[in-house]
Amino acid sequence: MQPDARHAAWVEAWRALGVQAPGDALVQTLLARYGEAHRAYHTLQHLDECLAALALERSHAKRPAEIALALWFHDAIYDVHRHDNEERSADWARQALRDAGVDADAAQRVHALVMATRHQAQPQEADAQLLVDIDLSILGAPPARFAEYERQIRIEYAHVPADIFEPRRREILGSFLARDPLYLTPSIRARLEAQARLNLQRAMMV
Repeated sequence: MQPDARHAAWVEAWRALGVQAPGDALVQTLLARYGEAHRAYHTLQHLDECLAALALERSHAKRPAEIALALWFHDAIYDVHRHDNEERSADWARQALRDAGVDADAAQRVHALVMATRHQAQPQEADAQLLVDIDLSILGAPPARFAEYERQIRIEYAHVPADIFEPRRREILGSFLARDPLYLTPSIRARLEAQARLNLQRAMMV
């Protein structure tokens, strides 16, 4: 996604919630976060892929602007040495929305959407299902992009020895493969489910 298109998506999401986009300081801070040196997968590439996926699936969203802002914030805080990244990102999102004048209910829904990206369970609410499916759409990417994704994840966890990382990674991938279906949004499932299962099966055999 080109910077102009990314910025337009940012402004439009706030406008759709009935407020003016916050000053450039917030978006620049978010962009800087996604550009942190320790990131390899959770970068602007991932954010752009998510925003592009939302644009493709927008007609299936009940509140697309809330999903868009949840995507902007869902990996805003990313530290592989911590286990509360989603909670801290969700808190940041809720506060940013309230500071911009978004009503409390919408801000809380965005908070809940970000929290859904912990991927501890498949969500029940349709917009959360769509958000999670978008976040996991990388699993159904073409083989070359999926292989790049796997390399990027390993870079982010380079400090973890192989004998610890590899079985844990297989466990995580296996948990996604065990979901039936993996994708709860019908249009995403039709496009990506088969490829995701192939990708996951191959990755677990390595």
